[in-house]
Amino acid sequence: MPNAPIELTSTITCPECDRKTEVEMPTESCQFFWECPVCKTVLRAEEGDCCVFCSYGTVPCPSVQRKDEACC
Repeated sequence: MPNAPIELTSTITCPECDRKTEVEMPTESCQFFWECPVCKTVLRAEEGDCCVFCSYGTVPCPSVQRKDEACC
């Protein structure tokens, strides 16, 4: 069975201002911090999540999508 294609775009929703921003995810590393372009709040991954995409995005990071053992 072929692997599903990896989605590289996720929409992050800022919990402070509720702004939704479409972001291209890095493929070789996780992104632990992200700054909202509207309110400038710096988001960080929540405890138990490997990155901001897994915490605040509509699509988990590529590492999680690939089910990497050594995720981030």
